[in-house]
Amino acid sequence: MSHSHGAVAGHAGAAHRWRLLVAVVLIGGFFVVELVAGLLSGSLALLSDAGHMAADVVTLSAALAATVLAARPSRDGRRTFGNYRLEVFAALLAVLIMLGVATAVGISGIRRLGVETSVDTGPMLMVGVLGLAVNLVVLLMLRGGAEESLNIKGAYLEVLADTLGSVGVILAAVLIRATGATVIDTVVALAVGAFIAVRAVLLAREVLTVLGQAAPAGIDPEEIHRALAAIDGVADAHDLHLWTLTSGMEVATVHLMVEPGADPHGVLDAAQALLRDHHGIAHATIQTEPTDHHGCLEIGW
Repeated sequence: MSHSHGAVAGHAGAAHRWRLLVAVVLIGGFFVVELVAGLLSGSLALLSDAGHMAADVVTLSAALAATVLAARPSRDGRRTFGNYRLEVFAALLAVLIMLGVATAVGISGIRRLGVETSVDTGPMLMVGVLGLAVNLVVLLMLRGGAEESLNIKGAYLEVLADTLGSVGVILAAVLIRATGATVIDTVVALAVGAFIAVRAVLLAREVLTVLGQAAPAGIDPEEIHRALAAIDGVADAHDLHLWTLTSGMEVATVHLMVEPGADPHGVLDAAQALLRDHHGIAHATIQTEPTDHHGCLEIGW
């Protein structure tokens, strides 16, 4: 049996930890500014964006904490895979927060429809522009990490939705100034809430795929099975399992039946190279068995 780790530097989120730290500071500082401006101006669009910024702070902080805790070994030794899954749960928290914000904005917007309101577009426009600038800076910082880490992607989508919220605030302020129709503020807030909900559902699908231990995206289990079975000296490949522990850490286990006279070491080296070099799976547990060994076939699942 072989247990291959390969040349993996670590989980993808750790490489972008500093980006999350700077993002928490920037978003947290501006949240206070936007909340005060929203209360003073009476803008629901601005208040909804402030609420979303508060959600950003929680999400980014959880994502940052997850990257730190994920690298720590399990103290009781019972978490044999370590704490890397915490990053996936942080992404799930981002989903729940985004859905909560979208629901709150939707309820507030519906209640406000048809009600006469007063909106001060001066502070609304100024804070919207500043918020957009802050969000764009954070987006640029997180964009690269979002392609590598599900945890960072959750934070990135949170900030992306907030960026749209800032655009909505600016648009609402300009239109209200031009038309005097304060209902635009409510309509924009509802549109932003709907966008947040859609992004949350899409991220939830990815998170649940990982938690459900489905094969990693872009990897075809049948293709890998055929490739392993076709290795010289392999009579059969079975009990193949593929899943993602956390972003950037794919795992595989498989049993290979070795033909009589074949070199098990050569088979192991070939299988490890196949999984590592062609499919990016560096953490693989490969068990070799003689063709007359049928113990694992007695397992019912």
